[in-house]
Amino acid sequence: LAAGVPPVAASATVHMAETFTTGASAVSHHSFGNVHSPLFKRLVIPGMIGAGIGAYVLTELDGEMLKPWIAGYLVLMGVYVLLKSFREINPIHVEKRVGPLGFFGGLVDAIGGGGWGTVCTPTLIARGVPPRYAIGTTNAAEFFVTLTISITFLFTFDWQRYDLVIALLGGGVLAAPLGAWVAKHVPPRTAIIAVGL
Repeated sequence: LAAGVPPVAASATVHMAETFTTGASAVSHHSFGNVHSPLFKRLVIPGMIGAGIGAYVLTELDGEMLKPWIAGYLVLMGVYVLLKSFREINPIHVEKRVGPLGFFGGLVDAIGGGGWGTVCTPTLIARGVPPRYAIGTTNAAEFFVTLTISITFLFTFDWQRYDLVIALLGGGVLAAPLGAWVAKHVPPRTAIIAVGL
């Protein structure tokens, strides 16, 4: 967006690359034991539904008008997560109302060109999910969310910047295993502070 790429083209480009990078991330997090299966199942389907709707809406509306609202939510959530870092870290507890979070995360991700992780991960940590599982599970579900967005764009928008897709893809696939390893080994309180920041 900063380079002048229109919002729809930026989102389509990022998500086409992310289909591969999130696939690598999902495999990496699963192999390091960072994925919590019940939480994954409650996030993924609502996330895919929100993603499909968001991608379609972005082709019809101006995504720029939503940016301030999304940014405001993320700032508040970041502050809340930072405050949580000073409290006792609770054992894993999967909330019943994870579905709406997944739907909202998928919607924001498609409309904003990204945001699934920045919406879902801090919210889950704020609810008491240990950072390792919040990060790993969110990243594993993101593959399906991103795939949904990319398929929706294939049918609703025509873009031809595959050079940008390849550039993003190369760096992302190399970074994914490193990110999964870090999520497993970083102390929970340090991870909470990093996510909040």
